[in-house]
Amino acid sequence: MPPGKNIAVVCNKLAGNGKAIILAKRLTGELQKRNISYTLYYEDWPREITRFTDAWIIGGDGTLNYFFNKYPGINLPIVVFNGGTGNDVHSLLYKNSSFEEQLEIALTAIPRSIDAGRCNDKYFLNGVGIGFEGAVAKRLTNKRKTKTGKAAFMGAIIQKVFFYSSKKYKAVANEYKMEGQRLLISVMNGHRAGGGFHIAPESEIDDGLLDVVIVDKLNPLRRLRWLPVIEKGKHLALPFIKHFRTKKLVVTSDEPMDTHLDGEYYSAKRLEIEMLPGKYLFRY
Repeated sequence: MPPGKNIAVVCNKLAGNGKAIILAKRLTGELQKRNISYTLYYEDWPREITRFTDAWIIGGDGTLNYFFNKYPGINLPIVVFNGGTGNDVHSLLYKNSSFEEQLEIALTAIPRSIDAGRCNDKYFLNGVGIGFEGAVAKRLTNKRKTKTGKAAFMGAIIQKVFFYSSKKYKAVANEYKMEGQRLLISVMNGHRAGGGFHIAPESEIDDGLLDVVIVDKLNPLRRLRWLPVIEKGKHLALPFIKHFRTKKLVVTSDEPMDTHLDGEYYSAKRLEIEMLPGKYLFRY
């Protein structure tokens, strides 16, 4: 093991309905056994994090989003442990690794660069969802989630399947332009969102491109019919789907758009979304 490790362990104590706190105690116990220096942050995260050699994040996609917007210029090797409700980035990087397997990765793996994105002045790692996805995130804002994965989102998703009204957008990229009503516009760096919906199944997190998936206006019965297909990532060839890759996309609307960044609700009339190739280092 490389000498001189000093790890910042940052935990979102609200993530995963207490799961993150339990996981933080287990991780720090392992670090103590190995005589590895660390500092655990539960409440107030440090103003700067440059004095550490590594950063371990315990939480879900929302915790990651908060982390990168607090430390946008961070160049330390990062590891995320799945302590949240939606753990889509963790699943992408670590698949089904056990706790022991991921701990070994966290301590020994060579850091690799992955892409990130920026939407207006905010950073994201996994993706941006406009329209239907954003409305789901809005409904879940400040709601206590007692379940994890897809189960935590399904109630809000089903409600929006029946009652959401598609909005009008204008989207402009070098590769594609559109204007009109759409159910959703998903701009992905990762390939799944919402705890396991494979919205962009062909996306790669280190290819320097954003995968854009646009779904036409659909009535509630058609939404219900095709939701399981989208969940499995089998939808890209369907006639009401547009899929392309780009480095930059601008989406505008006459009204503020319901949007999420890595599951965190956001709203604006204009979204300038761009790829940031190789922005962060992860051990995975």
